[in-house]
Amino acid sequence: MRVGTPKQRAFRSAGVVSVLSAGILLAGCAGIVPMQPAIDANNPLCAEVSVRLGDVAGLTKRETNAQATGAWGEPASILLTCGLEAPGPTTLPCLSVNDIDWIMDDTQKPTYVFTTFGRTPAVQVVIDSDAVSGSTVLADLALPVSSIPQDTACTDLSDTLNF
Repeated sequence: MRVGTPKQRAFRSAGVVSVLSAGILLAGCAGIVPMQPAIDANNPLCAEVSVRLGDVAGLTKRETNAQATGAWGEPASILLTCGLEAPGPTTLPCLSVNDIDWIMDDTQKPTYVFTTFGRTPAVQVVIDSDAVSGSTVLADLALPVSSIPQDTACTDLSDTLNF
């Protein structure tokens, strides 16, 4: 049994199509962020990091297509990957933010790459500094990353900046 006149049925159908189309478009605005998992992404410690990830620098966490990863921003301005090989000694500066030591690589400014130092597996965060503050991002990620025990620390105080 059809309810309403043909004109009313057509209007309702158009409304349903409009609502569905708007939902699809909105979902497409914040689609899945394509990423590659690290070699040790299935490490249980990366799972501990992943379950603790939330909003970072005021940005909502987005869905990714790879294990032990995280992304924030539209377009994504913060990318996190857990499961990397822990870096060894380096000449790159080491920053300590909320008791997490990070090696900072600024060779691709304004994109900065921060990799945990002294934690296995390592966590790497890529930040577009034109969109977000690196220190805010690292501070917000300190709690999830702290679930990976620290086994060594930055040792050259002249290369360490404490925030």
